[in-house]
Amino acid sequence: MARLPGVETPEQVVCHVDMDCFYAACERLKEPKLEDEPLVVGMGYEDGEEHGAVATASYEARKYGVESAMAISEALEKLPRRATADAPEDTGVYRPVDMAFYEEVSADVKSVLDDFADTVRNVSIDEAYLDLGDPSWDEVEAIGRRLKADIEEAAGVVASVGIAPSMTTAKLASDADKPDGLVVVEPDEVREFLAPMAVADLHGVGPVTARELREMGFETAGDIAAADEATLVEAFGERGRDIYAQARGEDDREVEPKGRPKSLSSESAFVEATADETEKREKVRALADEVAERATAKGALYKTIGIKVVEPPFEVNTRARSLSGPVDAPDLVEAIVLDLLDEFEEAAVRKLGVRVSNLSFDERDQTSLDTWEDEAEDARDHDIRERHRERSTGGQASLTDFE
Repeated sequence: MARLPGVETPEQVVCHVDMDCFYAACERLKEPKLEDEPLVVGMGYEDGEEHGAVATASYEARKYGVESAMAISEALEKLPRRATADAPEDTGVYRPVDMAFYEEVSADVKSVLDDFADTVRNVSIDEAYLDLGDPSWDEVEAIGRRLKADIEEAAGVVASVGIAPSMTTAKLASDADKPDGLVVVEPDEVREFLAPMAVADLHGVGPVTARELREMGFETAGDIAAADEATLVEAFGERGRDIYAQARGEDDREVEPKGRPKSLSSESAFVEATADETEKREKVRALADEVAERATAKGALYKTIGIKVVEPPFEVNTRARSLSGPVDAPDLVEAIVLDLLDEFEEAAVRKLGVRVSNLSFDERDQTSLDTWEDEAEDARDHDIRERHRERSTGGQASLTDFE
């Protein structure tokens, strides 16, 4: 959807989180003695059997040639099953998939991700993209380290993280230094990062396509990036266009939640921080219009309406107001966000955002505007009292995070 005038498409800072050997890591949570042991988790496999396929092989097991999707019977030839505690070192431990337990651990990880970023796209049980908003690139590595630490503390498993200006490059970055990796690729480093990458490492390039690319003289992503796009399209059709774009780091997709979103938001930065009240209110109106229009287009009702205010250098403030019931009311969104913005009337602002949350898609009974007006009046009175108290005591207002 095209953005409204005055609302620029922001440069993304995309984080890709990929849990390292997730099923094996979960098994080690249950059995800590398996740490550092060659461990194979089988799909459709039962203890002591030889059927099924490898779902995950720990890095220790991979040294013996065991790989995901390999038949268990083949894996056993490369890495025999450990029968006793004093078995030879070149044997491994085999475990069946315990999906219920893995989902519990995954829920702990997802809880961290949801708290860490406003927009999260969960791709699978062990993989997700995050839109980190608009931090400076000098801050990004520290953000990544904090995210990794939060995941390990909350869920007990280790993640590799890639951060880059696009989804494709972020995913390639998370793969680049496994396990327990953190790779940051800044906007002006994308082509340099991708250039030496083997064609087989590009996503969507399987063994057959990799061989065909090498036969055409393409050994690395840099070779592809320097080629004529038409050559790739002629050989591989639209997939060739995708490979070419990936090799050049070209990907303008935005991180969006998979399935029905829990919230909808939009943010926009000023060229320079401004304290001009008119500029701030115009920006918020444009953002409110855009978010409300998107909610209406998706058939979403919202119960919570909020703003995000970023003051220099990067002080993030959020305010939100909840209604008694869900609504689809663009005028109401504008009225509330402008009211919330009044608290920052004199503040110099670097960036503004508007969010609607607590979404519902099948409940069409809306709260009445009369009910909201009563609630809004009470809320404004409460806000005025709180601001007076903060100014008189020198205290700092507590932040109401977006839900």
